[in-house]
Amino acid sequence: MRIGLLGFGKTGKAVASVLLLNPNVKLQWVIRKSHLLEHRSVPEFLGIESQEPGLIYSMDEFPMAQILHDQPIDVLIDFSGEDGIDYYAEALAAHGVSLVTAVSEYSPAHQLKLDELSKKCKVLWAPNITLGINFLILASQVLKEIAPYTDIQIIEEHFRDKPEVSGTAKRAAEVLGLANDDIKSIRAGGIIGVHEIIFGFPFQTVRLRHESISREAFGNGAIFGAVELQKRLEPGLYQMEQMMEPYFKGGSNGTEEPAKRNWREGLISLMRRTK
Repeated sequence: MRIGLLGFGKTGKAVASVLLLNPNVKLQWVIRKSHLLEHRSVPEFLGIESQEPGLIYSMDEFPMAQILHDQPIDVLIDFSGEDGIDYYAEALAAHGVSLVTAVSEYSPAHQLKLDELSKKCKVLWAPNITLGINFLILASQVLKEIAPYTDIQIIEEHFRDKPEVSGTAKRAAEVLGLANDDIKSIRAGGIIGVHEIIFGFPFQTVRLRHESISREAFGNGAIFGAVELQKRLEPGLYQMEQMMEPYFKGGSNGTEEPAKRNWREGLISLMRRTK
C-alpha cells in the first residue's frame, strides 16, 4: 500500500518511522508546511535503513494534484492541522485517494468539507488513532449498556501547552451521552496523552485507562486504519470503532461473519447470565 504523509512535527516524525519499518506499506512522500528539510530523505533524516525514497516537500512547492499525478498513493495520512484539508480535498476527490485523518478537531466549515470529501472517497476520521484508546471507547460503550445507571466521569491529561480539550475525550463523551462540560482536563509537563473513563457503581468503581507512552503508537494505529479502510467498498466517513468492530465478531482476522447477532449484544447477554 502506497502512503503519503501530511505533517512532520513530533508526531509526524514518529508516524513516519513506523511506516518505514512496516514491510506492508510504502512511504512515498511527506508534505509539511515548512520549507525546512525540503527534498531531504525521510529515512536518511530519521536514521532508518530503507529503500523507500520518502522525500519531503513543502505545501508551497507543489499542489497536491501534481504530487498525486507524479507519485501516486493509495492513502493519505494527515497528522497536520484542520486547514490541511484545504490543500488536498479537491485533489483527493479527483484521484479517488482514501484519507486517514488524525486531526483532533475541525471547525464547522472544515467539517463540512470533510463530509463532502467522504461522498467521493473513503475517509477515516480518528481524533486519537491509537488502537488502545479506541478499544477503551468500545469497552466503555459495552459497560454503559450493561449498567446504564452508573455515574460516568472522563478525565484527560496532556502536555502543558495543549490548549483545547482533547478530541478523544469529546468523542468518548459523545458515544457515552455526556456533555463536554463533564470532561475534566489536566495539563502538566510533557504528558503525551492519558484518558480515563470512570464508572461509579453503588458498591464498586471501574476505571478504564489508556496512556500513550510513545508517539509511535499513532503510527501503528494509522497503518491499521489505512488497511481496514481500504477493505471498505463504498465512499463514506468512517470512525475507528467501525474499523475495529469486525474483530469482535468471532473471526481471528475480522473477516468472519457474526452468528446473527451484534458482538455487543452477545457480550452483554453473557455477562447478564453470569450475574
